[in-house]
Amino acid sequence: MSTIKSLPDPIINCNNKDVYHPSDDSYLIIDYLKNHVNEKYFDDIDIKNINKILDLGTGTGIIAIFLHLLQKVNLNFKAEIYGSDISKEAIECAKHNAKANNLGDKIKFFISNLFQSFPNSLKHSFDIIIFNPPYLPSLGENKSKELIDLSWNGGKEGYEIIIQFLDTAKNFLNTNHNCYIYFISSSKTDLGKLNELLKQRGLNQQILKKKHLFFEDILLNRINFTKF
Repeated sequence: MSTIKSLPDPIINCNNKDVYHPSDDSYLIIDYLKNHVNEKYFDDIDIKNINKILDLGTGTGIIAIFLHLLQKVNLNFKAEIYGSDISKEAIECAKHNAKANNLGDKIKFFISNLFQSFPNSLKHSFDIIIFNPPYLPSLGENKSKELIDLSWNGGKEGYEIIIQFLDTAKNFLNTNHNCYIYFISSSKTDLGKLNELLKQRGLNQQILKKKHLFFEDILLNRINFTKF
């Protein structure tokens, strides 16, 4: 569907230094989705089965907004879009950007540290969860000193937040059919150890797309949860 591949990126504005601005990792996700969503399928899942999508760690809202804009050129794609972030400033920015893209209040944004503030009504409801996490190792200290540090500091090894996320995410997936989790990781962490921790949990990720940046590779990963 050529209209999806040529869909312009969302209009994103944010002057707050404490909010993570779209970068190569953000566009790695968007570029993949542009090439793997069509009239019938969301990356091989029947698009009519996609009813709720969560953009966790939404930041400026770029992924959530992109997904909603996608609905304008794909009338079979009618999912409710949610965006959450630990940062109040990020959620304010995301709401502003949604309005700048003429979406008003169509995206449901709320503040939460991972899933801690999610209502019980959202358990077992999401067909797709996308997470662009803090994935870099901390610089000698585990505690973030600035609010913006929360966007990159993934813990001492860089993958602790990813594991913490995955340990809870399964409780919010709709496993009445196949569903996906997408997340970003970095070669600056020990990817072998991350993969080992995933296997210990019965999870197998597939690397979908990779981009080399100076001394780092960033990777888009997908975990497939099959119907229980």
